[in-house]
Amino acid sequence: MITNEEITIKVPSEVAEAYRNATEDEREQIEARLAVLLKSSMTSKQEAIAKLRQTMDEIGRRAAERDLTPEILESILNDGE
Repeated sequence: MITNEEITIKVPSEVAEAYRNATEDEREQIEARLAVLLKSSMTSKQEAIAKLRQTMDEIGRRAAERDLTPEILESILNDGE
């Protein structure tokens, strides 16, 4: 079951006035659109994090297949010093 929770956001004065003057149906439509927008943004971030983790896991797997240990990697990285 989805529950709704009230939040407060800052918007320009004219936007706040337009919202206050909107009909109940218009306000519900605005709230629904805002919810979709925020959820979409949240999903995009979660997908980006999941993709980064997947890429890091793949790099780790390939390194392990090539016997590249953390010590060897550190040695390679420090070789230029």
